[in-house]
Amino acid sequence: MDANKLLNLYAAGERDFVGANLHQVNLGGADLRGANFVEADLSGTDLSHANLSGCNFSRANLTDADISGSNLSGANLSEVNLIGADLIRSNLEGTNLSRADLRGANLLLANLLGANLSEAEMSGADFSGANLRKANLIASNINEAEIRGADFTKAIVTEYEMTGKVLHIGLSHKWVTWAGCY
Repeated sequence: MDANKLLNLYAAGERDFVGANLHQVNLGGADLRGANFVEADLSGTDLSHANLSGCNFSRANLTDADISGSNLSGANLSEVNLIGADLIRSNLEGTNLSRADLRGANLLLANLLGANLSEAEMSGADFSGANLRKANLIASNINEAEIRGADFTKAIVTEYEMTGKVLHIGLSHKWVTWAGCY
């Protein structure tokens, strides 16, 4: 599906884009509040400065997507693939990122106030200057993540997340790609 078709469907009231193939589509600046992108392929997609508040991206593939400056407040990003995604200065307040894969993602100066990052894989991600106040990091992997200047005030973090003694056995993800499921 191309950007024009998606935007026209959205303007006509459609909100259900489950499993849609939006690989490398340019949706920068779009207002897609409340849309359902469960298991959609948005890899390499430009979603910069978009309003994605309340969207459902559960089990979607956002590998290498540009989501910088976007509003994802209250969105469901559970089990989403955000490997290498650019989330610089994004608003992720109150989002559900449980079991998300954020390896190598750039969350520089992102707002994750009250976000649920439980069981998330965040090794190699950059959280420099990010707001992680009141975030839930239980059983997440933040080993080798850059956290310089990040605010963890009242975040739920145990020594296990900080020391890497958590075993992440049994975490499995089924990613959707432009080539299909694997």
